Amino acid sequence: MKIDLSGKRALVTGSTAGIGFAIAKGLQAAGATVVINGRSAAKVEAALAQLGGSAEGRAIDLGTAEGTRELVAIEPAFDIVVNNLGIFQPADFFDTDDAIWERHWQVNVMAGVRLARAYLPGMASRGWGRMLFLSSESGFNIPVEMIHYGVSKTADVSLARGLAKRMAGTGVTVNSVLPGPTLSEGVAEMLKADIAQGKSPEEAGTDFVKAHRPSSIIQRLATVEEVASMVVYLASPLASATTGAALRVDGGTIDYIS
Repeated sequence: MKIDLSGKRALVTGSTAGIGFAIAKGLQAAGATVVINGRSAAKVEAALAQLGGSAEGRAIDLGTAEGTRELVAIEPAFDIVVNNLGIFQPADFFDTDDAIWERHWQVNVMAGVRLARAYLPGMASRGWGRMLFLSSESGFNIPVEMIHYGVSKTADVSLARGLAKRMAGTGVTVNSVLPGPTLSEGVAEMLKADIAQGKSPEEAGTDFVKAHRPSSIIQRLATVEEVASMVVYLASPLASATTGAALRVDGGTIDYIS
């Protein structure tokens, strides 16, 4: 099986590090021209230096409507859009005010809504396209310490399913991907107290999974490359019969058969 994305132009949001960067790297390796995105010009430039090749970068805050308009003015069309941009913030439900909920909604949900409105019509007119949303196992397995985050990720799954139906018959597929706990820079930051005590990031991650995601079958954090592999496949012509799906890269954390 060979994935060939030659001639395709792909946007990966929130891609200067972590899962997003791994996705961008995977898409580029498959032949796509990749546009990475982040809010910081310095981080975008640093990520581009690591990627090399034909990769391009846009330092734009896509968590705002203004940012989306700015991007679309510069980049009017993509063949592949990966809505990876997302934030998470552990906090008890009774400590999460409207501002926290609104920020998670704007970044984790509305950023993808706006990009779908902007780019799906063009994909349909060309008869081919891939729109992908990075949800999370937390969208089904709502974490008590981040209810606001879980709700936003449930919304991403619903959004992808609804858009897949809307794009029926156009040659455009829409799917969501549900990573489980993954060893990204953000998760490493969350585990920094354990790492400071002498544990490796992998050891700290394994302890976290066993304590907080005991239903995990692999009993460890996933790697960013493991998540990226699923996304690259779904972005390819080989996945033409997969749409409206919520595909899990969660190590078996969600405890039901699907």
